[in-house]
This record gives sequence, structure tokens and C-alpha cells, in this order.
Amino acid sequence: MAARRIFALAIAACVAAISLAQISIAQAQDTTTLKKQMPGQWELSTTERSKTCVVTLKADAAGQGFKLELEPACKTALPFTKAIVAWSVRGLDIVRLQDATGEAVIDFTEVEAGIFEGLRQGEGVYILQDLAAARSMAKSMDQMIGDWSIVRGNGQPVCGLTLTNTEAGPDNFQVFLKPKCDATIAQFNPTQWRLERGQIILMSKAGEAWQFEADDNAQWRRIPDTADPLIMLRQ
Repeated sequence: MAARRIFALAIAACVAAISLAQISIAQAQDTTTLKKQMPGQWELSTTERSKTCVVTLKADAAGQGFKLELEPACKTALPFTKAIVAWSVRGLDIVRLQDATGEAVIDFTEVEAGIFEGLRQGEGVYILQDLAAARSMAKSMDQMIGDWSIVRGNGQPVCGLTLTNTEAGPDNFQVFLKPKCDATIAQFNPTQWRLERGQIILMSKAGEAWQFEADDNAQWRRIPDTADPLIMLRQ
């Protein structure tokens, strides 16, 4: 019995060692992959791109990380970037923009393919994303500006509104309702909007938010969906 127990413990130890080795290999592969994916041009911005700057990540070693270049406008648009001198990958999935001592100025984690989020305490969330993708999103946002109609699922119009590019606080823009809106929408009374992760977000003074997501018919439906949906249509 003792011999069997020793044998079983030995097998368990071997399995554990193999599992740890596999995890270690997977971690190394993930880190290596991320290091290979990151070099290139990225946009560092506030969540809705009211303040942006271009960061070029390089594969060349620099002290405790890798070299990078910040466009001159970065220091004015995002003052905290003055302390950034290099970048590195930490752990499995953290992309760090760091100071001369290797300490984090801001750490980013990937939330979607090619889109990273980082938080600076007391300031808020910042986005790091592929420059070409970011500029494509900016074009999409420009296309949102103008007059819209909100209709019910049966096509009945219930309100008109105008999305503007006039800033209304951090990362938000002004929206105006047209006269004779349905009571539900008039009571909601959105005053600000933003484009966030492919969704149109309407916000009221009271802090309530309605989210609209593009469907297969190029319409924007309020989510979560209901039996009597609200749909935004471009005019």
C-alpha cells in the first residue's frame, strides 16, 4: 500500500510539473507574440479621441524596455506622456508605457483585437489602438454628425435629433432634440452623445444613458432590444 501511495504521489508530481511547464511555455509564447505584434504606429487617446497623439513603438532595446517615439503634440494633448521614454510587455498581456526607471506611466491590457485600455488614477481611461484603425473610427464618427430620426419598430417617427461635434465635457459632444418628440424621449432629454466601441451613446443631464448599436440593415437599434424597439435613422 505504501509503495502504491508513493507511486501515485510521484505520478501526481510529474503531472503537476508538466502542467507548470506547459503554462510557462504558453506564457512565454504569449509574451513573445505580443512583443512582435506591438511595434508600429499607435494612437494614444482619451476614450472618445477628443485628445490624441501618435506613438511609434519600436523593436529596438532601450534600457529596461524598447524604444518609442512620441509626436511633438503628445506633450500638449496628454501631459502625462512627458514622462514616457520606453515601452515593454509585462506579465502575459500588459503593454507598459514607462519612465526612465522602468516604472509604469500607464499600463494597457487588450480589451478587443488591437484595442488596449489603460487607467490613470484621477484622470480616467485611455485607449491605445492601431493608428489606421483609429483614423478609420474617426471617419466613422464624422459620419455620425448631423440630423437623425428616432422611429419605433413599425417605422413610426417619434423624435428628431441633431448630433454635433461641439464638445460638452470630457469626450462627449452636444446633442439637440427637435420639437414635438414622443413623451418617453422628451423625458429622457439627451444633451450629450459619444461613439464608444461601435455604439452611439446618448446621455441625459440626470446621468441616464441609452445605447444604440448598428444592425444588419444599417440602422441603429437601442439595446438591449425590446418588443417595441427604438431605432435611429440618419436623415
